[in-house]
Amino acid sequence: MIWEELNPELIFTELEAETSDDVMKMIGTEFTRLEYTKDSYVEALIAREAEFPTGLDVEMENLGVAIPHTSVEHVNRTGTAIAVLKNPVTFNVMGGDEDETVQVGLVFMLAVVDPNKHIDKLQRIIALIQDQELLKKLAQAKTKDEIIALVKDKESEL
Repeated sequence: MIWEELNPELIFTELEAETSDDVMKMIGTEFTRLEYTKDSYVEALIAREAEFPTGLDVEMENLGVAIPHTSVEHVNRTGTAIAVLKNPVTFNVMGGDEDETVQVGLVFMLAVVDPNKHIDKLQRIIALIQDQELLKKLAQAKTKDEIIALVKDKESEL
């Protein structure tokens, strides 16, 4: 389950960023500082996002979701970060044309060591973000504990 590995140091409320790269640098740097990932993680994350965008339009104004991640060779141990952005930033849409974008207000960033569990993590996050009420609550959350509790409660229903 996602909530079992949530570290409050990887939960961000009102994260201020101007671009998707800023978001990935800020969160990715924390992953590296906490030794979840190698020094190569942030650069690999940005490069992968440029080639395989992860922005998802959840049909809620300014509350698109992005799920940046990269290959296991840049990861030391599994972790999930969640960031609620103070102001939405532009991400390219997953599977869309290169000029198709979405305004993202919520980011789930992954560090995965087992390539076989990568898809499972993505599926769990997709299940979470299909609940628009949950997304609204996450977007309005003011504390790390509130975000963890919301995710934990939702995952217990799945």
